[in-house]
Amino acid sequence: MLAGKMAELVIGDPAHLATDVGPVIDEAARAALAAHAERMDREGRLVFGTALPSATGHGTFIAPRAYEIDRLERLEGEIFGPILHVVRYSAARLDQVCAAINRTGYGLTLGVHSRIEATVAEVRDRVRVGNLYVNHNMIGAVVGVQPFGGEGLSGTGPKAGGPHYLARFAVERTRTVNLTATGGNTELLMLDEA
Repeated sequence: MLAGKMAELVIGDPAHLATDVGPVIDEAARAALAAHAERMDREGRLVFGTALPSATGHGTFIAPRAYEIDRLERLEGEIFGPILHVVRYSAARLDQVCAAINRTGYGLTLGVHSRIEATVAEVRDRVRVGNLYVNHNMIGAVVGVQPFGGEGLSGTGPKAGGPHYLARFAVERTRTVNLTATGGNTELLMLDEA
């Protein structure tokens, strides 16, 4: 099913509504993703890889791929690109999976797809991530509408769209000048700098 769905992806100009996958941010990101894909070709099992259409030849596109890997520890960091990693595990090992996720130190977004509420509750209660999606698309949080942010190596502090986000961009400094001894007025100066 995954391979069939990936085969339907439209790769191209993100300005076109029909496009599912656009380019990555720059050449450095494309090169890093290509190097990661080469490593996964050796260490994982390619489930499916799409072909890039000829129209993507003059951009920083990378073909979407899905790999099955034997353990989460194969990932050496966050992968920001159209590369999916699938790790199979037994339900009896869910606690070990949660611990492995936490050991990575990263915690931006996690998606759980399960009809078993106890499974969802265990993951929700144990895994340290900024965004947890349950039975839902894992991308597309709208700034100012839905809070979005990570934990650990994936970011800290107020989340975009959250109630404390705007204050993150301001620095408050208070200075009191007492001119009483010189016969002047006492002034209170408050500065907010962006």
